[in-house]
Amino acid sequence: MKSNYHFKFEDLIVYQKAMDFGEIVDALVKEFPNHELYALSSQFRRAADSIALNIAEGYPGSDAQFVKHINHAIYSANECVSCSTKAKRRLYINFEKDEENRKLVSELTKMMSSLRKKILERNKRN
Repeated sequence: MKSNYHFKFEDLIVYQKAMDFGEIVDALVKEFPNHELYALSSQFRRAADSIALNIAEGYPGSDAQFVKHINHAIYSANECVSCSTKAKRRLYINFEKDEENRKLVSELTKMMSSLRKKILERNKRN
């Protein structure tokens, strides 16, 4: 069911994909060992959620603020690569799942970089 209260940033495809990635990671870490609950599981979940949260947080601000938050979202995406690699090294996920995570993060990072570039180019013209 769709909300009666819609926010413009929710229309961004990169935001929607970031939201989806956060849910993928949330489901994934539920399979990690219990001793990782407050360690790698928590870190991976927070980094994945931070991508969408930073996009949403920066959207209503100035272009400079939005670019800053896009950068933070990219940093969080990079952190997800490290978390996925750690999970693979610890044998919590297999190579194929790590590759899928990397593919999704790569897509998100490219989309965020493209959005950042468009904002910066728009500012150069003005």
